Amino acid sequence: MAGRIVCFGEILLRLAAPPGRMLLQTPALDACAGGAEANVAVALALLGHRTAMVSVLPDNSLGRAALDGLRAHGVDTAGIRLRPGRMGLYFITPDAAARPSEIIYDRAGSAYALADPGLYDWPALLDGAGWLHVSGIPPAAGDGPAQAVLAAMRAARAAGVRVAFDGTAQPPLPEAMRMADVLFAGPRDIALVLDRPELADRAREQDAVRGAFAAFPDLAMLAWTRRVPHRADEHELSAVLHTRTASVTGGSYRLSGTVDRIGTGDAFAAGVLHGLQSGMATADVAGFALAAAAMKHAITGDLNVAHAGTSA
Repeated sequence: MAGRIVCFGEILLRLAAPPGRMLLQTPALDACAGGAEANVAVALALLGHRTAMVSVLPDNSLGRAALDGLRAHGVDTAGIRLRPGRMGLYFITPDAAARPSEIIYDRAGSAYALADPGLYDWPALLDGAGWLHVSGIPPAAGDGPAQAVLAAMRAARAAGVRVAFDGTAQPPLPEAMRMADVLFAGPRDIALVLDRPELADRAREQDAVRGAFAAFPDLAMLAWTRRVPHRADEHELSAVLHTRTASVTGGSYRLSGTVDRIGTGDAFAAGVLHGLQSGMATADVAGFALAAAAMKHAITGDLNVAHAGTSA
């Protein structure tokens, strides 16, 4: 498949309480590496695409283990730098029955957060790339990561590399949204960026879509998932994709017995990029991406390690 897909962001160490337990209720925590952009890189690699991860990891056993984990899934890790410092963490208490999940981030002062934005040679890192995928999550780690994300996007646009941006972060990055070819963001995110709170109303969804395409002239596709809870352990998941000429849905899935909801949005983003890179029709892109997101609910950890042949 033509053109590498380059993903840029922070790789985090996830520490999770065992199912049905609160943090530190037992002395053991389940550990794995992940992070939004790394999740997308791995999912796409397992779907047969050439993917590369750009990041900074600590030069210690944790950083090297995370790097080796990405490489084991087929991700090109030549763009990952090892530097002195610590690894960003997040702690999760999984949801159970009526109790929602809880996430605590501990990212301040990580090797990634402290990296000089000038560290990244974007013309070289984007050489041969068809897509750059970034999100609004890394900028929350500090001004340096925010500058680096914007620099990556500017370099991609200058090089003719298409940009996919997951804008579901608080606060969203208006400049980043303006540079996206594909934007993963819902009406609430659009309402915040355009400073039009009325667009967050579900009844004004089409107005939000029109507002986004009017405000972002380079935007080609807008996509998001929608989750409707029926019971604490049963949700209905659907998806919508909007282009400048059409709006399609991917159907819906009634999900129960969820194992892990973390990373489902990244699985959806990877599914959209897979469909676009593979030349699928828009309706097929929506259906494939939604199936990928639904599948991730049955897989523990950040990564969607389902292969292309796995049925949803």
